[in-house]
Amino acid sequence: MNENPLTEPVAESVAEPAAEPAAPDTTEAAARVWAVMRNLVLEHGDRRKEVSDALDMSFFRAKALRRLRGGPLTMRELATGLVSDKAYTTLIVDDLERRELVARTVHPDDRRYKLVTLTPAGLLAATRAEQILARPPAAMLDLAPEELATLERLLTGLLES
Repeated sequence: MNENPLTEPVAESVAEPAAEPAAPDTTEAAARVWAVMRNLVLEHGDRRKEVSDALDMSFFRAKALRRLRGGPLTMRELATGLVSDKAYTTLIVDDLERRELVARTVHPDDRRYKLVTLTPAGLLAATRAEQILARPPAAMLDLAPEELATLERLLTGLLES
């Protein structure tokens, strides 16, 4: 028998087989469902515009307020959470500070950092934004309880996969 591993027959792979691509009809169906979900969330009853109108600010500013609901963040942490650069985050915080919705203070453990904290007015604004965004579309309220349970199970399954 030949001892050269280069000339030996290749053993069967024990690795998991590659996932087969979805069938075209599955891909098309998934694209149609995604388009409906995207339309429902982003365009039907445009909640972003509703938040902006209710708070008289850009949705990005409202997003910054919502990020701060969990407690004070450094400017760097806020920029990271907003997926924004530091310069733009500074502009946003400057504006929110002028509106008296946030306050900047020196970090108690490291004076090089600034902490951004919601003021009571900022907390009210952030809470209002969350209330608007959490309100389900009217069409969902028309679904039967078993339909809602099925939808919840399916969507939860997507998040877990």
